[in-house]
Amino acid sequence: MRDVPAYLAKRLGYYAVLLLAAVCLSYLLASFALDPRAYYEGRQPPVSASAVNHHLTEIGVNDHASLLARFLRWAGHAVRGDLGRTIDGTSVNAEFGRRIGVSLRLLLAGTVLGTVAGVLIGAWTAVRQYRFSDRTVTFASFALLSTPVFLLAILLKTGAIWFNRTTGTDLIQFTGEKSPGLTGGFGAVLQDRAVHLLLPTLSVALFAIAGYSRYQRSTMLDVLGSDYLRTARAKGLGRRAVLLKHGLRTALIPMSTYFSYGFLALFTGAIFTETIFGWHGMGEWFISSIGKNDVNSVVAVNLFAAVTVLLSGFLADVLHAALDPRIRQAS
Repeated sequence: MRDVPAYLAKRLGYYAVLLLAAVCLSYLLASFALDPRAYYEGRQPPVSASAVNHHLTEIGVNDHASLLARFLRWAGHAVRGDLGRTIDGTSVNAEFGRRIGVSLRLLLAGTVLGTVAGVLIGAWTAVRQYRFSDRTVTFASFALLSTPVFLLAILLKTGAIWFNRTTGTDLIQFTGEKSPGLTGGFGAVLQDRAVHLLLPTLSVALFAIAGYSRYQRSTMLDVLGSDYLRTARAKGLGRRAVLLKHGLRTALIPMSTYFSYGFLALFTGAIFTETIFGWHGMGEWFISSIGKNDVNSVVAVNLFAAVTVLLSGFLADVLHAALDPRIRQAS
């Protein structure tokens, strides 16, 4: 038998190496692609070259220094928990801490809803192969997959405006993560956050549901024709017990691997979703940082993306080890 904790520790070591490579590559690409000096062009009154050089040196992005020197300075501060300063001179850590909670709420809600609903819908349509419900879900899934995330978010927002105008209410809120100046107890605050979270979560989750349901349907169909399911039925187990205990569990094994790759697509979609719905999270920060040629902020957002994607990969490894007994066997 393979030591599962040792196996997971080994996988975690791989992810640590990948994280280091992702951070180095991110800093390299950001430094080559972005020009912090352009942020000061066209200012009135003009900013002197010496002042620009002084400020860029202070925040560690002066291109007069070598790329290696800039990276080593940034890395030396980063290992101590300091991600540097933004192009505006403010703390990257402060901005990071303010925005990370916003993005995590959206990503966690969208991921959980999209994954659970996608798996259940995919398994259900596999059992009902070629029936009207299966064909309907297939059509809807491909329609969602062919729709860009930003377009889906705009359509949801347009639908909410139409609904509010038709009903004469503001039942569906779609701007920001909360209502400004809201007063009330914990229940009122929680309800307000949930209402604002509805459309952004649907925007992220619908794409996930479409993708996961197609993949789960395919893996479930492969399992339904297997010999061990027929053997279980021959032993007297009920159809539902066979499908859930043996069929779905086996079909979930490849889904655990697909989940780690699908999370990156969800994160990419969340960038557009945050911008469209006015959520001041990591995605909005990433877009604004590119516009400002803010190297340190772009690297910070990429660090967040790398950590979340690699953590989802590690979670997939944990689920894989729990679902597949072959992981625990010596190769």
